[in-house]
Amino acid sequence: MSITELRQPERLTTRDALPSARRIVVKIGSSSLTDEHGHLDQDQIQHIADTAARLVERGTELVIVSSGAIAAALGPLGLPERPVAVALQQAAASVGQALLATAWQGAFARHQRITGQVLLTESDVIRPQTYRNVRTALEALLDLGTVPVVNENDTTATHEIRFGDNDRLAALVAQLLGADALILLTDVDALYTAPPRDPGAERIGQVDDVAHLAGVSIGPVGSKVGTGGMVTKLSAAQLASTTGTAALMTSTEQFGPALAGQDVGTFFPAQHGRRRSRLVWLRFATRGAGTVHLDEGASQAVRSRRRSLLAVGISRVEGTFPAGVPVDLAAPDGEIIARGLTSFSSDELRAMAGRSTLDAREQLGDRFRRPAIHRDQLVVL
Repeated sequence: MSITELRQPERLTTRDALPSARRIVVKIGSSSLTDEHGHLDQDQIQHIADTAARLVERGTELVIVSSGAIAAALGPLGLPERPVAVALQQAAASVGQALLATAWQGAFARHQRITGQVLLTESDVIRPQTYRNVRTALEALLDLGTVPVVNENDTTATHEIRFGDNDRLAALVAQLLGADALILLTDVDALYTAPPRDPGAERIGQVDDVAHLAGVSIGPVGSKVGTGGMVTKLSAAQLASTTGTAALMTSTEQFGPALAGQDVGTFFPAQHGRRRSRLVWLRFATRGAGTVHLDEGASQAVRSRRRSLLAVGISRVEGTFPAGVPVDLAAPDGEIIARGLTSFSSDELRAMAGRSTLDAREQLGDRFRRPAIHRDQLVVL
């Protein structure tokens, strides 16, 4: 397909339809790619590549979202565990990303397949131009028959621009590309009604609505080398299925059977109704860099009538941020009702707050006649 064409997912609703998926995003966690000594598990990487290559050979487009950059550097750098200091994390990521890219390249080379490394930060998928650039680059890599290997750019990412975990990153890549399926591979073979080691714990084969999991015990903590956990995987699966991409959570050992549609792991069928768009991405991909508090009139205009946010409706601005980033919009009672890309910085918004468009233009300059957030850059939550 043309790289300018926006692909819509096939919306697979049964696990036996997975073999028909034509575009798949596969996410592998750090604990599945490294050994207990902090080195890459080359056998595991080769196993995943072998299975994935068979998929590509039959015509399926595949994108890998690979964790493990920081974890892969622990052994070579002599670090006993994942560092806490941001500078050390960035240094480890720099070493580990090179090791990880080389490992994937070598594993797929056995199948005469070329890989391409794509490193992303959250800011890359927030701004309209860079969002399009990321999608275009990935589409081009797929058109060339390569296997893109995506990871968060931990070397340069700061707390403010991080995805936070690669489960979320994988779901967002799946949404960006209109993937038919998202496969989340980890060291646990499925979601269970209780911790798998507990007596009586039962595998949950399918989740039609995440709300039905109320009461299920799900641990929030990931492995000692990763940042995710079952909660982040569940959130990623929900994000994917909500935007039309079927999701399946299972272990690396069950990768092949999962792709064959066998009854393994936990399946999340694609939901119908919502089409892919950048506003859906804005809703799920971002966290507000600050909060813009609205008066009652502006709150109703944004929430009920989908109007642009004008300066006159802003009561106060919380946080410090530049223009062009996502911010949360709060009703008078503090409830976050929307998220949008602000046309102005936090300082500029404070100067504009409560002013009419005419007053803002006369007092602050002609460019301040624009809405604080245009309705085309705003999504109601």
